[in-house]
Amino acid sequence: MKKQIFAVTLITLLTLLSTAAVAQTDLPGPWMVRVRAVHLQSANSDGTPLALSINNKWLPEVDVSYFFSPNVAAELVLTVPQKQTLSADGTAIGSFKHLPPSLLLQYHFPLPSFKPYVGAGINYTRLSAVDLPAGVDVKRSSFGPVLQAGLDIPLDKNLYFNLDVKKAYIATHASVAGTDVGSFKINPMMVGVGLGWRF
Repeated sequence: MKKQIFAVTLITLLTLLSTAAVAQTDLPGPWMVRVRAVHLQSANSDGTPLALSINNKWLPEVDVSYFFSPNVAAELVLTVPQKQTLSADGTAIGSFKHLPPSLLLQYHFPLPSFKPYVGAGINYTRLSAVDLPAGVDVKRSSFGPVLQAGLDIPLDKNLYFNLDVKKAYIATHASVAGTDVGSFKINPMMVGVGLGWRF
């Protein structure tokens, strides 16, 4: 009788464990990777007498998110250094490259059919390969806030179609012959579309 009770108990326990394991595999993993094509549109807010502006452009973007809970995630946004043309009063005067990674904290709204989210964080932009006329220079780094709103639409179990909008506050200071002549605020709006994988 004891052997029968032990066998029934063991079978019941193994059944419960296997059911829990199957249920666990049905849960989405904590990681998500998105790949986007992003259109960067600069505000070109110039506080110098040079009438500075940069070109708008499309760029590739990859982000990696980690979900601390079903609703709260951290996202690291990455790209490769992007070359921009710098113009003064509409005439190209040179170029530079910028690398603008961002780190954001997000809240994902628990809706069944699609997954809207909002985020806020910090952006660090580093300018390199600066090619400007002699005597003209710009500050090489910038810290600023970044705001975000987006939407993940499920396509399959772990595959999502993504729409994303970010506003980053990026500024530099221009100088002529070593004298600071004011700030140039790029402050781009970045509209992205892409795919996300949850694992």
